[in-house]
Amino acid sequence: MFLDRVEVHIQAGAGGPGAVSFRREKFIPMGGPDGGDGGRGGSVVAVAQPSLNSLADYRYRHHFKAQPGLNGEGNQRHGKKGEDLLLPVPPGTVVRELGTGRVLADLTEPGQRAVICQGGRGGRGNARFKGPTQQAPRIAERGEPGEHGSFVFELRMLADVGLVGLPNAGKSSLLAALTRATPKVADYPFTTLQPELGMLDEGSGQALLADLPGLIEGAAEGRGLGHDFLRHVARTRLLLQVVDAGGGDAEGARLAIEQVEAELVAFDAELALRPRLIFFNKLDLTGSGAVVDALRPALVERGLEVLSGSAASGEGLDALKARLIRRLAELPPPPPLAVESRPKVLATAFVVRRDEGGVRVVGETVERRVAMTDMLNPEAVQRLSNYLRRKGVERALTALGVARGTEVQVGDVTLVWRPDLVIPRRRAGKAAPPNEEAAP
Repeated sequence: MFLDRVEVHIQAGAGGPGAVSFRREKFIPMGGPDGGDGGRGGSVVAVAQPSLNSLADYRYRHHFKAQPGLNGEGNQRHGKKGEDLLLPVPPGTVVRELGTGRVLADLTEPGQRAVICQGGRGGRGNARFKGPTQQAPRIAERGEPGEHGSFVFELRMLADVGLVGLPNAGKSSLLAALTRATPKVADYPFTTLQPELGMLDEGSGQALLADLPGLIEGAAEGRGLGHDFLRHVARTRLLLQVVDAGGGDAEGARLAIEQVEAELVAFDAELALRPRLIFFNKLDLTGSGAVVDALRPALVERGLEVLSGSAASGEGLDALKARLIRRLAELPPPPPLAVESRPKVLATAFVVRRDEGGVRVVGETVERRVAMTDMLNPEAVQRLSNYLRRKGVERALTALGVARGTEVQVGDVTLVWRPDLVIPRRRAGKAAPPNEEAAP
């Protein structure tokens, strides 16, 4: 089944926690801290796989999680890095952030990779906290949480020529006549329900042609099938607009040309500048020649190249093939989409606010620091309190009028705040941390 757009939910691996350990060997009873760091969590990476031509592998599976890093150990043994999770996608896939629409990757080359979510770094072991004033630290960090989010995989086919036109213009018949493709052909609208590809081999060159489902008025706003497949036009270097000239209705053919143009521009204004050829099809039918003669002068005056023929009889197809190959040789490949990477530098600013859930501290650096603190270790909790005081979080809470003993949410962690110490909230079914018992 052809599938060209899916939503996925991705979680990179968390870093492994660092170790609290002290060197204990014969004749070295007090050897000092030797806890190793935790391993970095695995990242989630999209990979362009040339053997794929749709996103059908993601039809039923939408949640993906990479491996976490392993724990650090004594003797300064660092934890192993979690394995990256590779998500194969067909070449031409665009990765967007769900909600913002920000483009994170445009995978156009076979084998091209893009990190969607970065794994969290491993927590530092207690050997990293040794200093002149702290010879035997008993603290280590938890691993950093991995990045996570919801994303859209959107396939834009990498065809050279896109066949566009109204339903029943004869695009599928033309694709079958120009290439070895075998699309479904029938005498009713919307025979083509998905893009069909075919390779044109014309001695002097080759070109990949894509037959796109027929456009109707309002396609750019989601009517009919055009909204789902107009994105594939964005990759093509050349548009071949197929017009039904059969029946001798010149006015109907003119309106068909204008309607398709309007839908292309409504979807993406840049498409108005895309090189385009007009091909009047069904020249074997009575009255079709008069249609071509009536419309050709105005189209040529606009700078459009006009060809005519019949997919059924083969008339004019040799000239069309040769012209497509020559025109493509003159055109550069389409540039990839502008990519905006997810910010990797943590913002140091924070905001303290009240909302429906209570008091919340929002800030990437602060949230990461809290998430990596071992809340069952009083020494680590005191270190966190000192950090929050230095960063001005305590002043901001006081200015907001937060009372002693108020629960404060920082990321996924709930703290009970007082001016000289933050206390982890006691969880149901677990003993209180030592620092909570000592708090007055």
